[in-house]
Amino acid sequence: MSRSIKKGPFVEERLLKKIAGKKPHDTGLIKTWYRRSQIAPEMIGFTFGVYNGRQHIEVLVTEDMVGHRLGEFSPTRKFLRHGGKMQKELEMKQKESEIAAAKSAKEATSAPAAGSKTVAPAK
Repeated sequence: MSRSIKKGPFVEERLLKKIAGKKPHDTGLIKTWYRRSQIAPEMIGFTFGVYNGRQHIEVLVTEDMVGHRLGEFSPTRKFLRHGGKMQKELEMKQKESEIAAAKSAKEATSAPAAGSKTVAPAK
């Protein structure tokens, strides 16, 4: 459910105070813990360090982000990969092909060196 039009968008006033009267290029990283704050048009060009529970993720605000929340651009969970039996089989096949390619490359580079013997000219 969205916020009512009568109330307007929720923008943290402390963030607006931090950027008031400043230029985006002069200001460095603005650290914030307000993930719930919506991005206002005044914030365009500023770089925010949005806290994800462990560290501050740098978020450069662009025009497309206006109306979204700061927390949307700072993921709290780290995606590793999808697991399962099929994934393990695919990884094993990929590893085997890499090993085979490395062996063939090693043989190709070592074969000419062993096969080419230099013979001293006869006097």
